[in-house]
Amino acid sequence: MSRQLTVTDIDDLATGAWIIGTGGGGSPYLNHLSARQLAAGGHRFELIDPTELADDAQVAVVSTMGAPVVMQERLQDSRDVARAVEVMAGYLGRPFDAVMATEIGGSNAFQPLMAAAHLDLPVVDADAMGRAYPEAQMTSFAIAGLQPWPLSLVDPRGVEAIVTHVPTWKWMERASRVLTVETGSMAATCKAPRTGAEVKEWSVAHSMTMAIDLGAAVHRARAEHRDPVEAVIDSADGCRLFGGKIVDVERRTTDGFLRGRARLEGLDDWSGRSVELDFQNEWLVARLDNEPIATVPHLICLLDAESGEAIGTETARYGQRAALVGITAPELFRSDAGLRYVGPRAMGYDLDPVDPLAAHSRPGR
Repeated sequence: MSRQLTVTDIDDLATGAWIIGTGGGGSPYLNHLSARQLAAGGHRFELIDPTELADDAQVAVVSTMGAPVVMQERLQDSRDVARAVEVMAGYLGRPFDAVMATEIGGSNAFQPLMAAAHLDLPVVDADAMGRAYPEAQMTSFAIAGLQPWPLSLVDPRGVEAIVTHVPTWKWMERASRVLTVETGSMAATCKAPRTGAEVKEWSVAHSMTMAIDLGAAVHRARAEHRDPVEAVIDSADGCRLFGGKIVDVERRTTDGFLRGRARLEGLDDWSGRSVELDFQNEWLVARLDNEPIATVPHLICLLDAESGEAIGTETARYGQRAALVGITAPELFRSDAGLRYVGPRAMGYDLDPVDPLAAHSRPGR
């Protein structure tokens, strides 16, 4: 059933999407403010269930592409992502019926809302990742073997580009990444359009609602003076993997990505132990005392120990007290086909995937 999102929903989405962004997707802070401003100006956000789409409906799939640290420094204009959809519609010669997120993680959860506000389109309660991943080919649509082209890209300085054809999803990532780097490591994109039938079969359904519900659980816990980290665990069926303090962060922006490693030293029950987190925009691998305890495709969420707010790869800093939470990935991304796109080896690690809930249940954890 369709519904109108309220300002409270928008606030809850900002908190929930930042958590399931697993450190990436860009901080939602600025886009959250933009969505609130659009709502105050009279714009409405209609959220529709994927099942409401006609099979032949045309759905725009949108995101901002780039490095999260740049997204902190450069303000995003909500009209850019709307323009990316218009450029794609012009190329295709037909209008869109709805818009959806490429990824529900971080600021990208707000891209379909901002496009919808300017284009008067409904937002589909779904995305193609169920979290955030660092590269454009790491989607449910790629796993399904759907067509990766065309793609439109818009920069606020007036750069507009269309990638009309590529041989593979990986080539779409490479081509669009070069364009993004040249425009300052941040650009609005409209990915290959999807039909209603494709969205219904292959998207991660109801991920927008999941993020809103997760954020609402955190906000209720704070208001009721309960542990917001436990609220995240309960809402997302996750587990607490570690608690400690960030003692070191190595961070660099290369080839349009934010890469590096963070190290935490344990406190309380984890005193005397340490965790290292590798990242490429998102947290990819967590090692407890050098042993992997969680890897992609599963969700590795670093949270402020007091507020339950997500800690992003671009916002992690020395001295923060943090809780590490693991959440099992959706089934499609755990399949053999899914792991070829989003497993540890797809990210350059010679590791088998580690489900944090399975690791958490081992003796001695």
